[in-house]
Amino acid sequence: MAERERDARPGAAAPLVERVSAGLILFRRSPGGLEVLLGHPGGPYFARKDLGDWSIPKGEAGPGEELEDVARREFEEEVGHPAPRGPLLPLGTIRQKGGKLVHAWAAEGDLDPATAVSNTFTMPWPPGSATLVAFPEVDRVAWFGLDEARRRIKEAQAPFVDRLVERLA
Repeated sequence: MAERERDARPGAAAPLVERVSAGLILFRRSPGGLEVLLGHPGGPYFARKDLGDWSIPKGEAGPGEELEDVARREFEEEVGHPAPRGPLLPLGTIRQKGGKLVHAWAAEGDLDPATAVSNTFTMPWPPGSATLVAFPEVDRVAWFGLDEARRRIKEAQAPFVDRLVERLA
């Protein structure tokens, strides 16, 4: 999908619509220090990718949706567990390379990555075929210490890890 969408009606002069996502970064305190839960994107294009491709669980907001509600919903859809109850710690906003704005919050909690189950999407596979195949939106989640999280997460989302550390200091 393009960074911004235009009205496709012939002759329409609709304004550009900015894409906005909201996400939640789960963190826990372990004997080795602070850890964050990140998700690896599913589907065939990410199967062999790793460093710099992980993400916080997030998704696009629809018109009029409260961003914190979107963050909670997307966490549950992509991880298969409800977001922790209670207030969330705001981590601000970043702009990804494609132009999408991502708003993030943090919550303290714990879960076993082996129990995570993501929602799915379908796409023609192999490319050009008429066969639709379902893939998980997130094929796995894992806990990472801060240094490793900064190596794994999308470069544009790395400030969320730093902001989390600052907010907890």
